[in-house]
Amino acid sequence: MGLFDKIKGAIFGHKDPGPGNRPQIPAGMAGGPPLQQQGQQPQFQQGGATTAQPQQGQTVDVEQALTQIAQQKGNPDLNWRTSIVDLMKLLGIDSSLDNRKELARELGYTGALDGSAEMNIWLHKATMRQLAANGGKVPQNMLD
Repeated sequence: MGLFDKIKGAIFGHKDPGPGNRPQIPAGMAGGPPLQQQGQQPQFQQGGATTAQPQQGQTVDVEQALTQIAQQKGNPDLNWRTSIVDLMKLLGIDSSLDNRKELARELGYTGALDGSAEMNIWLHKATMRQLAANGGKVPQNMLD
């Protein structure tokens, strides 16, 4: 398994915090599940919260998943929105130069593999673009 696959797996495989730990927002309210309307999928109860049945290939909100991971870890002081090193640390992946070089090779970086700011910025953006290409919903400011 390559480093990108580890990153993707850590984000896309981010699990629901479980019953008692997820917000209980009533259907139809902001942040809550939508009200069921005729012709929609049936709803099911899960841990006291009504949610829509998940679908195969469903889009993962990358920023939301990373925010949840950060909250679960006590909001560590990491700049994961722009730093590949901090993103990897947040996900529990070794952010050493050797690993970043490996990730750079996987993603097709052609510059010097020296850990420069240029390389690291490119790596973060390329990682976000790959997450988006693999079904992730990534904010535009993380792609530019």
